[in-house]
Amino acid sequence: MCEVKVKATQKSAIFCQCDIFEPIHMKMLAESFVLMSAVWLLALTDCSAAFEFKHHNNLEMQTAMEEVHRKCPKITHLYTLTELSVQNIPLYVIEFSSRPGRHQILHPEFKYIANMHGNEVLGRELLLKLADYLCDEYLAGNDNIIKLIQSTRIHLLPSMNPDGWQVATDAGGNDYLVGRTNKNNVDLNRNFPDLDRIIFSNERSHIEHNNHLINMVDRLTEPIQPETKAVMRMIMQTPFVLSANLHGGDLVANYPYDESRSGVASEYSQSPDDETFRQLALAYASKHADMSSPSRKGCGYEAYNFGKQGGITNGAAWYSIDGGMQDFNYLSSNDFEITLELGCAKYPPADELEAEWNKNKDALIHFIWQSHIGVKGIVSNQETGAPIANAIIHVKNVTDNRNDEIFHDITSVHDGDYYRLLTPGCYKITAYYKGFYPQTHEQCVEERPYQEATLVNFQLRPLPAVHQEIPSNMDPDYDSDDDNNVRWLYLNPSYSGMHSSY
Repeated sequence: MCEVKVKATQKSAIFCQCDIFEPIHMKMLAESFVLMSAVWLLALTDCSAAFEFKHHNNLEMQTAMEEVHRKCPKITHLYTLTELSVQNIPLYVIEFSSRPGRHQILHPEFKYIANMHGNEVLGRELLLKLADYLCDEYLAGNDNIIKLIQSTRIHLLPSMNPDGWQVATDAGGNDYLVGRTNKNNVDLNRNFPDLDRIIFSNERSHIEHNNHLINMVDRLTEPIQPETKAVMRMIMQTPFVLSANLHGGDLVANYPYDESRSGVASEYSQSPDDETFRQLALAYASKHADMSSPSRKGCGYEAYNFGKQGGITNGAAWYSIDGGMQDFNYLSSNDFEITLELGCAKYPPADELEAEWNKNKDALIHFIWQSHIGVKGIVSNQETGAPIANAIIHVKNVTDNRNDEIFHDITSVHDGDYYRLLTPGCYKITAYYKGFYPQTHEQCVEERPYQEATLVNFQLRPLPAVHQEIPSNMDPDYDSDDDNNVRWLYLNPSYSGMHSSY
């Protein structure tokens, strides 16, 4: 006879055991057949839900994501990106949300993308486990996870480069470069349009246009790969607020800009949101078991320990790259993205994966919560109440008598909702849209861990028809709600409300 023992040693782990006992009377076996069948069915269901720490191949990766969706159909949605890999493998994404499959007003959109370099595999396994964990903890009644999923739309893409993963795996997973590129031998993290070049040129020419720069691309250095194209469409179609791409080879949280302004191999390349990006990088590094430790060993030949600087680095200060996904997100959309280097080993042994999960678990969850820092709200027409999409949100930092413009604007999306990540401090926040008076609110942002962002709504008043032509000598000060303040809009044609926000 076979006895089923189900023992829960952790909330997210179930173990099944089948022991063989001496033969028993057939009548007793017959009488218990129905009951035992039910017990076996339950046990097999539970066993199928147990996550196995291993290197999942491309088919097993898909199966693992389907299993999460089977367990949590009400809060998950499994979908594929628009393009297949070069080898025709679908790029699978699993989404978590209280209403999966759609954008919800005032719910920020978040994404993790891993395995962009095929031989850097830890992130791939971490995201599969993260999906399993979010599902199990939601079902177990974990208040923090329930609140996170009910207030955030989370997208997980475990492998952007499944072809490269296969090449790396077939080669034994021991080479520092084999499998890094896609099947066309292209490094996907150098394959995005170089928007840094455009923003740096705009800065030198004093051109105000500082966001949603994709329409200014005038040339490409190489053809866009199908995997890159799929992620670009994902970025353009979904109004992400925050994201991270997961790599391997070092242990550090890397933030924009990744490309140097002067063209040198290494220099600090500061973005307009440098303070916010530093806080975002620290949010991950500080919750990782080792990343911010000043006493740990470094990686590589030089063995530099980024823990001595809090576990974070500016990308170009480390080494400059162009065509990277991180900066593309920031300059083409509303999305603030950082790059997470998760360890010295690019392809760690399977028996180390569970320990790596335990090192990263809290950091992965904590970073998703960062999509709720700063302010959010709805921009609408004061007279009709209709939402205004593609309104410009501009911010000035006035903390402690500062008067610092943040020259990176974001836009409202879909039904007029917007999300502006900010560090604690006081700000003047202005909403603009062509044909309306701008409106400014002054708002102080406090540190509120695991809470939703401060709500700041805008109701814009339509301009009368007489103001469709604005004299060029009007006051350019746009901090107050005054007729003259519309001049700024008309002197800056890039702020015409024509940016793509999804």
